[in-house]
Amino acid sequence: MTEFDGKTILITGGGSGIGLATARRLVAAGGSVVIAGRDADRLAAAAADLGSPERVLAVPTDVSRTADLDALTSAVRDRFGQLAGVFANAGISLNARTADVTEADFDSVVGINFKGAFFTVQKALPILADGGSVVFNASWLVHRGMGGGSLYAASKAAVLNLARTLAPDLADRGIRVNTITPGHIATEMFTAVTGNDQIREYFRSQVALGRLGQPEDIADAVLFLLSPRSSYITGQEFVVDGGLVGSVAA
Repeated sequence: MTEFDGKTILITGGGSGIGLATARRLVAAGGSVVIAGRDADRLAAAAADLGSPERVLAVPTDVSRTADLDALTSAVRDRFGQLAGVFANAGISLNARTADVTEADFDSVVGINFKGAFFTVQKALPILADGGSVVFNASWLVHRGMGGGSLYAASKAAVLNLARTLAPDLADRGIRVNTITPGHIATEMFTAVTGNDQIREYFRSQVALGRLGQPEDIADAVLFLLSPRSSYITGQEFVVDGGLVGSVAA
């Protein structure tokens, strides 16, 4: 018997990167996963990669649209009945100076990163088991300012505070709410944002442990927060960054 036998976890942004790595870990641990994301083709490929079709459900979803989240919740209920946990992982990045941010940029980033995270959890509550777990994905930028990152960082800071306030809000049901805060993680989004190897090397050089993180580094921490091993942890932030925020690289 493995740790997540009989348990179903919803992962938004589950088609690639940290979300897909977490789904792989959960399937290997005996769990069932629902992966949601905007790109239907990417989701289908991810589901095929995960194998175990009886324990994997892929649902194309734009988390900024509450109607999509209603449909997602219905699909989960119809297939699995109940959730044991939610990993609100979906997010997009924007590298732009504040003066250049448009209203459309604002609506897109906040719509997915904050509104999407909030309503993902709200819509999942009727099918989330008492004693379950919610994990939000934040960013190291909630702790360090960086030019060009004002909107993205603010949206992730909102997510961090949301977790802290949802923790007491849902405590009467025994639902724990925590945040994972990644550092520089080698994902497709990181590659797109950094642009070239020189910039990526600069970011790597900031990390005390001397390497970029891998999606699996975050996935392992998320599984801990979703599991009964973290049964007395709620309202907390789990920083997994190789020493980026709290240390100075030698």
